[in-house]
Formats: sequence, C-alpha cells, structure tokens
Amino acid sequence: MKPVIDKFINYLRYERNSSPATIEDYYGDLKLFQEFLTPPGEKTLPIGQVDHRVVREFVAWLYDRKLQKPTIARKLAALRTFFKFCVREQYVKQNPARLVSTPKLPRRIPRIQTAEEINTFLDGLPGGANAAKPKLPQKSKRTVEKSFGKSDKRTEKLVPRRDRAIFELLYASGLRVSELVGLSLGDMDKTGQMLRVLGKGRKERVVPYGAKAQTAFDEYWPIRQEILEAAAKPEVEAVFVNWRGRRLTDRSVRYIVTKYCKLAKVDWNLHPHSLRHAFATHLLNDGADLRAIQELLGHVSLSTTQRYTQASIQQLMAVYDKTHPHA
Repeated sequence: MKPVIDKFINYLRYERNSSPATIEDYYGDLKLFQEFLTPPGEKTLPIGQVDHRVVREFVAWLYDRKLQKPTIARKLAALRTFFKFCVREQYVKQNPARLVSTPKLPRRIPRIQTAEEINTFLDGLPGGANAAKPKLPQKSKRTVEKSFGKSDKRTEKLVPRRDRAIFELLYASGLRVSELVGLSLGDMDKTGQMLRVLGKGRKERVVPYGAKAQTAFDEYWPIRQEILEAAAKPEVEAVFVNWRGRRLTDRSVRYIVTKYCKLAKVDWNLHPHSLRHAFATHLLNDGADLRAIQELLGHVSLSTTQRYTQASIQQLMAVYDKTHPHA
C-alpha cells in the first residue's frame, strides 16, 4: 500500500498542485488508514480487497478513538479522493469509500465581527489611530521592533509594524493565511495597490488592497529592511518575515492573531480566516455583487461564496430579534 500512497502524494503535488498543508493532511489520513488495515502481527490488507465494509469499519474505528465528526468526515473525503485515483490507475475497479455515508455535521454559522468592531480593533493595534506608541526594546545598535508582550523561542516574536500590516492586509484583501505568507515582493504592485495571489490549486488571481493597508506597509518596510540586514540568511523576496529574516509560516500568523486578541482583551475566537469571513460579509452587507466577492476570494464555486450570505442573514435576524418590538 505504501507505494500506492507515495504515488498518490506525487499526483497531488505535481498534477493537482495541491498546497503543502493539503498534502500533509492527506498523507496523515492515509497513513492512519494503512495502520487500520495492518492488525498487530499481520500483513496489511491488500488494497484490492478493500470494500465499503472495510471503509465503514474504519469509520467506526475512528469513532472508537473519540475523533470528532468533522475530523472523520475529512478523513473519509481523503479516502474518496485516494480511491478515485486508484480507480484511474487501475489498482481497484471501484471506489469503496463512495458507498459510505459522511457523518452528518451540524451547520455552524460563524460569528462575524461587525465592521465597527473590526475597525476599533485595528485602530487599537500598535501604530493605530487610537493606540499609544509602544515602547519597543533595542538590540545592540539596531532599532528592530523585536517583541511586543511576552514570547519565547517556541513562538513567533511580535513585530508591531509588521503585524499591523498583516492584520490590515488580511481584512483588506480577504487572503487565506497560506496566500499571505506566500507573498513575494514581485507579487505586489505598490503603485496600483494590487496583489498577485497564488491560491488553492495554484490558481492565480489579482486582488486590491486599500489605503489603510498601504499606510501599514509604508511603516513596515523600514523595519523589514533592518531585519533583513541583520539576518544571517534572509529571504529577501518574502514580504512578511520573522525576526530571523525568514518567511513567516501559517502557524506563526495564527499565533500573532491570537496574541494580539489577548493583548487587546477581546473575547473573540479570532483567527486569520475570521478576517477573510469579515472581509466577505462586510462587502456583501454593503451591496457588493456575489460574483465579484467570489472572484476576490478565489472560490471555484459560487455555492462556497453563498455561505457568507447565511452569516449575513443570521446577523440581520439577530439585530431584528433584539430591536423590533414585535420580534
């Protein structure tokens, strides 16, 4: 089974142009399936002998391991894609995972922060309109903004001007976190305030960013230059770099967002994708066309974009229930 999994991973990497995170998830899911197919002291069940009953037993095994329904649904989706590939390569005659039902998931509409909440939060960040200028430490003779709040060697140190640019860009352009950290200088049109973004499936799109993001970038560039000049092996093309001069990772950006929420003492479950949700929902609330939002977000299907209308309607109903006397 391992050679088939390896061939499938190469298919994801070179033919489907899947993101590294997607490839990692698929590989982990298939290794777990291989573990299930290999009882202690026995050989792995041949892939040609896997039918829908085996896949159903795998799902039950996952439930026994106390995995949540969304996680199980994702692993089942990975198996469907894997066996579809196996049918194409003639390892099996049919896709056994297609005959197994996906666990029914609760429809959760995320809580989207209002435009006023987002604006207040962003203005309160270091360097924002409503924030006092933070006292930043110096290292040797350099003025690199190295930290804000507590950090340690296991986490990304906060650099206020860089982090403000991250927040402003996530909200201004609705980027996925992987798209944000993948930005290089050649992807930016600073004059036209446009970005060339490489999205899912290696598909390119062009998105604008606004004046506030441009102002945040103008404040970030000198700090970035200082960091790169002090770094041993800088990644000079990366737009967002850590204090060692290396390109930021998805995990680092998630940490940064969480950290600033704690520093601002806001009771939000905010993460980078929350700002993407807010970007789309606020555009929709202000009358933007759904097709235009689809293009900006890089969604292949309009039905994916339409989920934001549910969040918008949910918020509208909440306001109605709270304020109308006959609600």
